[in-house]
Amino acid sequence: MSRPVSALDGASFAGFAHVTEIGPVGMITLRAKPDLPGLAEAIAAVTGTPLPDRRRIETTGDKAAAWMSPDEYLLVLPYAGVAAALATLAERLSGRHHLAVDVSDARALFRIEGARAAEVLMKLAPADHAALAPGEIRRTRIAQVAGAFWRDETGYNLICFRSVASYVMGLLSHAAQPGSELF
Repeated sequence: MSRPVSALDGASFAGFAHVTEIGPVGMITLRAKPDLPGLAEAIAAVTGTPLPDRRRIETTGDKAAAWMSPDEYLLVLPYAGVAAALATLAERLSGRHHLAVDVSDARALFRIEGARAAEVLMKLAPADHAALAPGEIRRTRIAQVAGAFWRDETGYNLICFRSVASYVMGLLSHAAQPGSELF
């Protein structure tokens, strides 16, 4: 595994909401049908979470399992644990049709916090933010790029491709500019 490098060296912006690039973070894309024998147990072994339902993310401490599409899950864990997690998935799902790939260095993770954090995403993503419950993940567009975000008790997490991390940081920073609040 390569030496962990943050996409933007922990860049941050403090406006009416606080935006921070978080990294490095381990991420595994796991492709498998939800009824694959042993899938739920394999995900639990790696993340400590149950198999996520449609449009849900399950978290336990610094690990998570997110539903991304009918046959795709995103496993989030400490960067240093990715190799062991891939080995566990390979062992537990051996002989069954699946694909597990380390995408840690291909993704960037942002954190948006503050009382008005939702307003930042409202400007950028065509989603019903009022209906987004904690633990629900939304895979959508962030301005003109693919991304996914979810809300927790203190703010939002947003994942995008690393290749557009600088662009997304610019979007988030601009959307959080003091004086541009929506309400």
